[in-house]
Formats: sequence, C-alpha cells, structure tokens
Amino acid sequence: MKETREFLKKIGQPEGDLYNLPTSQKRFPDGGQYRFEVPGIQGPGTMKTLLEELDKYKIAIHRVTQTKGIMSLTDDEIKTMVELAKQWQVDLILAIGPRATTDTSASVHTPEGQRMGYRLRGQEQIVRAVEEVKRASALGCYTFLVYDEGALWVLGKMREEGEIPADCKFKVSAHSGHGNPCSAKLLEELGANSFNPVRDYQLQMLAAIRYAIDIPIDVHTENPTSSGGFIRHYEVPEIVRVAAPVYLKTGGSVAATHSWDSTDADAKKRAKQIVLVKRMLDVYYPEAVASPKGSIAH
Repeated sequence: MKETREFLKKIGQPEGDLYNLPTSQKRFPDGGQYRFEVPGIQGPGTMKTLLEELDKYKIAIHRVTQTKGIMSLTDDEIKTMVELAKQWQVDLILAIGPRATTDTSASVHTPEGQRMGYRLRGQEQIVRAVEEVKRASALGCYTFLVYDEGALWVLGKMREEGEIPADCKFKVSAHSGHGNPCSAKLLEELGANSFNPVRDYQLQMLAAIRYAIDIPIDVHTENPTSSGGFIRHYEVPEIVRVAAPVYLKTGGSVAATHSWDSTDADAKKRAKQIVLVKRMLDVYYPEAVASPKGSIAH
C-alpha cells in the first residue's frame, strides 16, 4: 500500500485515517474553532421558540436548519424565518426539495433503493432545485442544504456566472452519504461551503477529512432515532480539537426522523441539548474558542 499512500499524499490527501489525532490549526475567519447549529427546525414558530429559549440560557447559536424543503414553506413563512434570523443574528439554512423521497419514486422506499438517499431523479428535478434556490434567495435566504452532487455542481456554476446571488452558500447534507476525505475534497471543489460527513464518523476519520479540506465540517453531536439515536456529547471536545472549524449539529436526538415536525416543546428540548454540549466544552476543553454571535455564513 506504500505507493498508493504516497500518491494520496502527493495530491494533498491524507495517507490514511489519522490515528494520531493531530490538533487542527484551521479556524473560521473570526478565529473560532466551533459554532452551534440546530437542525430540523421546520417553520417560523418553532424557530422563534428555540431562539427565545436559548436567550434564557444566554447561549448564542450560529445556524438554524430547516430540512423538509423550501417547497413546504409559504412565502410568508420564509420571510418570517429570514426576519428571525436577522433579529437573532443566525444563519438560516433552507433545504432544497423535492427529492427522491418526495417525488414519484417507488424504488427509494425499498431496502435496495434507499441507497438513492435524498438525491434528485431526472433533469426536471435539477430544474426544480434551482427554482427552489431562486425563490428563497429572492425572499432573503442565501444558505441552502444540498443533497445531490449534480445540483451542487450546477448551483456552483450559476453562482460563478451571476445567475444566482454571489452570497449563496451551500451545505452538503450527511444524507448524501459521503464518508472519506477524497469525497470531501470533490464536494469542496464543486462549490460546497461546508460538508457534513456520515453521522457515525470516528475521530481519526474526522482528522483525515480536516487534513484534506479547508471548509467547515458539520458534525452531528447526536442523532434522531431513525439515524441510530446515538449521542456523542463526551466526544465533542475532541471533535472540536481535531476537526476545527466545525459546526456542532445539536438537538437531533429530540426527533424521531430527519424531517420531524418539531413542536414548541421539542424546540425547548433542542435548546437544552445545546446547553449540555456547551458544558462538555467548558469542562473538558475550556480553551476552545467559539465564534462570536453574528458570525454567520462565512
């Protein structure tokens, strides 16, 4: 394997998973090592409840992510979420839809077809994905959750050529199923602004991805029941150390599934999970630097 490892090193990739767990020297532009993201906030009501609850704890987060798809929101709902994001200085991420699971695919709901994940079927779905981005950006949202590599490539090209706002940013979902540094590098080259590897990713693997790319890594600190339900709070200090700059995706264990319609009560539970993760960092890695409130989308 020596020659293969040498070639990987030659092209800027790690020779293998980094079991020595080197400390990442990379940072967000503001100098922070980590930021907080709360996924699965599907509408303005739960978003407002979440942010108000976090105010009670005196904790700032940096991202709120909606996962059901832009098509599930009215214009007024999008506008309200954009206003809430401005008020609380958080980055609002809206998911691009429809996807294989919400179009006419029968295969995606079979054991074999589930490998398709949330990718797009047919060129019409690419067109619709672009329309989702155009619609939301016209209403003031500029950060999007992408599930399909082809859609990412097209949107990256459109951003380069001014067909969509230059401020648009793209986050690649864990549901794309990528789990190695070479895939992460490819997504970065296609225009991804942050990358979420598969959820059960180990520390030595995260360290290898950090070696390979410069964009932030999005890491689930916990997961819905449908994705295994595992909670990694005690690992968070090491995740931050080896993977910085990293978005800590927290609150997922409150939900049963990825597209769970969170209630106000769920939003409060998600806020509590942020508090629990922050405690782990304060106790076990107190020197870790968080991005200040208002550090969004960069």
